[in-house]
Amino acid sequence: MIIDAHAHLWKTQKGRVDGRDVFSVGNGKSNFGGEIRQMMPPFMTDGENTAERFIANMDYAGVSGAFITQEEIDGNQDFYLLSSKEKYPNRLKICSLYEENKDFSLEGFDGVKICAGRLPNQDLTKHYKVFEAADKNRKFVSIDLSDGDKQTSSLLEMIRQYPELRIAIGHFGMVTRSGWLEQIKLARNANVRVESGGITWLFNSEFYPYPSAVRAIKEAAQICGMEKLMWGSDYPRTMVEITYKMSFDFILKSAEFSEEEKELFLFENAQKFYAFSNLDECGNIKNMLED
Repeated sequence: MIIDAHAHLWKTQKGRVDGRDVFSVGNGKSNFGGEIRQMMPPFMTDGENTAERFIANMDYAGVSGAFITQEEIDGNQDFYLLSSKEKYPNRLKICSLYEENKDFSLEGFDGVKICAGRLPNQDLTKHYKVFEAADKNRKFVSIDLSDGDKQTSSLLEMIRQYPELRIAIGHFGMVTRSGWLEQIKLARNANVRVESGGITWLFNSEFYPYPSAVRAIKEAAQICGMEKLMWGSDYPRTMVEITYKMSFDFILKSAEFSEEEKELFLFENAQKFYAFSNLDECGNIKNMLED
């Protein structure tokens, strides 16, 4: 069984990047702050990145559950994620979006997302109220940090103040950027994890089967232990180059990991961290290219 620890959904993309609007222009493309970018696979012609489409991808690839995170470039998707979880309660875990100087909600959500690298005030101790609220309500924090060690000290202070709070660091610490291992070291703390959402984006120039990504996962495991690492796809943005299955298939087919390590990375760690239960194993669907 497999759990995706980093995926996105939206009904309507209406976000911001560096103070500029981000919105769909059709055929999977978005206006990204004034530049047209292929945000999704081109067959997503209507610009909607829906739960139904994602569940179809999960079913075909054999992914039983997923955590749906958020990003400011997509706009606040709180309402849509609540409706998606209502429709697929056993398969999706969701988070609300924390935005600086705005109200945020935890009701009905499993956790809260902090796009820390996009915060005007990058000192995370100045945002202690969101950590405090998540800790008090027994929710988790999903957080994407600025590159390298720019925010690791202030996050460490929050970890020390709220030692029982579950925290998942995204994008594998921005693994291709200088100082990424400082983010990985934070997972030495008991309730901190690192998820690999976006790792195929960060190693896209190398492409499948991503040997450098495999080496990076092994290196991180030596620092904090494989039991602290989780697989994530960063769906749908990474799907502009690869299929959903390819985003984890390079792990399954790698001889660098033991079967126990694959089980931890692809399933067990996320199951425990996000508290998934009642998951069903997806059956294998034979495609038209197979004998």
